[in-house]
Amino acid sequence: MRVSFLGLGAMGFPMAGHLASAEHQVKVYNRSAEKATRWSECHKGEVAASPQQASEGAEIIFLCLGGDEDVRALLHGEEGILGGADEGALIVDHTTTSAELARESAAAAKKQGIAFLDAPVSGGEKGAQDGALTVMCGGDESAYQRALPAMQSYARECMLMGEGGSGQLTKMVNQICIAGVLQGLAEGLHFAKRANLDRTRLLQVIRKGAAQSWQMDNRGETMCKGEFNFGFASEWMLKDLRYCLDEAKRNGAPLTLVEKVVGYYEELLKDGQHRRSDSSALIALFEQP
Repeated sequence: MRVSFLGLGAMGFPMAGHLASAEHQVKVYNRSAEKATRWSECHKGEVAASPQQASEGAEIIFLCLGGDEDVRALLHGEEGILGGADEGALIVDHTTTSAELARESAAAAKKQGIAFLDAPVSGGEKGAQDGALTVMCGGDESAYQRALPAMQSYARECMLMGEGGSGQLTKMVNQICIAGVLQGLAEGLHFAKRANLDRTRLLQVIRKGAAQSWQMDNRGETMCKGEFNFGFASEWMLKDLRYCLDEAKRNGAPLTLVEKVVGYYEELLKDGQHRRSDSSALIALFEQP
């Protein structure tokens, strides 16, 4: 298929690469042009000079950006996607955004005869590199089926969760659950340190029982070492959890744990030191010298 991919960050760069490897005709755009040039040196594809140019002639237009305002700017801005996309095209937004923006974007696209899927991903940078992401989609079944063959080039699991916004709501649940696990790990591992336990041995034994989790297996030892250079940044997690709190105000769900974890991330990030540290850096609040 003729596809475009806008946003070549830690996730988007390899995702667009998998599309090219799957023999799709890929056109890429990135706000910092050097990343797009570097991508074209690694993969077969074309570099576009603007979002509008990237969208022209594309059957599917993929986005993987930072947040709500980034998506709005590329969709509606000068030389934006909606100014270049053909009627009948499909926009697939892999950005983690608010559910409100997903519904707003779908409505704007529909006015121009363009389909829209909100399709946030989970699996982190490694999942993107390995082509093993999980994709949670909201939108029409027909749009989902059109996008599925392309998404399967970088996804291990794809699922349509419901109408527009449902993909973002599913990602919010994902982040709520991860936040609780990370906070539990941070407190538990610090408790172990204060109790003079050998934390390497501790992790070896408790990961064989009910406390086991992906975060424990992949981040437990690095948390103990104070190493936080493993992908999904703490500032991104804070952004995502704020979306959760905003949505909870609308639907009435109590998110007492999330409120507390948001406060911890705000404390962690206030001096800028851990802005790009991965989300397991919560433990640094307890183990600062």
